[in-house]
Amino acid sequence: MHSYRFLLSRRWLLFGLTVVLLSTFAWWLGEWQFGRLEDRKDRNAAVRANEDQDPTPVEDVLAPPGGDLPRDEEWRVVTATGTYDVDDTVIVRYRTRDGQAGVDVVVPLVTAGGTAVVVNRGWLATENRGTASPDDVPAPPSGEVTITGWARVDGTGDSIAVEDQSTRAINSERIGAALSRDVYGGFVNLRSEDPPAATTLEQTELPELDNGPHFFYGLQWWFFGVLALFGFGYLAYDEHRRGPRGERPHREPRPRRTNVPAGSQRRDAVAQSARSMPPSTGSMTPDTNDAAGDSRNAAARPNSAGSP
Repeated sequence: MHSYRFLLSRRWLLFGLTVVLLSTFAWWLGEWQFGRLEDRKDRNAAVRANEDQDPTPVEDVLAPPGGDLPRDEEWRVVTATGTYDVDDTVIVRYRTRDGQAGVDVVVPLVTAGGTAVVVNRGWLATENRGTASPDDVPAPPSGEVTITGWARVDGTGDSIAVEDQSTRAINSERIGAALSRDVYGGFVNLRSEDPPAATTLEQTELPELDNGPHFFYGLQWWFFGVLALFGFGYLAYDEHRRGPRGERPHREPRPRRTNVPAGSQRRDAVAQSARSMPPSTGSMTPDTNDAAGDSRNAAARPNSAGSP
């Protein structure tokens, strides 16, 4: 048996370092997924607690202009009374639902105090380009309207930019700045209107209150990390068993077999034997000539280089 000194070679040290880094990264990804699982459980608990409460005046839940709605207040049921400003309708693009392109329709509801509530009135199916003109969407109820809905935290990132009354994510501060009006911090997903609109939009989807795939993703990353360590150990054991150079017993190569008929093989053998036989240097039977007066089969005498 050979020692494990080969593990100190440069090749094995680099290999081992790579495996350790990969396993550490896989372990970190697993921890990250389990962290997301805990965040989702906390969010689900807050949603369940908030959606079961009685409707609360919007000014008691949403933040004042320029403020942010606290996460633990998201999905609270709120109510507000005011008038829709249809001219300031904002289209939220690329809201696909069940494979169908569509948009969300956002209209500010101006309250008696002058501060507007950014209301997402619902989803509207559109052509494949996933956008629509504010003039093409169903109109909200005219006059004074009382709404109830779910308080939502503003979107973030590059998609909240508002151009030509169109955006990709709802952010009350950006919408208020684009429309030059004061708005509450956060927005409302509409649940009902009183009086109702002549043509209603599809209600925005509520969040799914399951734990998602995070638990299994975390286990999967941890399995990959353990598998990498196990693979390194097995390869090291195999190298130790075979020796540092991985020597194997030498085996002579087998002669190649050809599909030649047996008769042809015998003819080839006879021909080869004939070719290998040395040429004859003389005759086995002496030449004979008729001798005058002695014998018919007398042996011929050799020719002389001299006179007869």
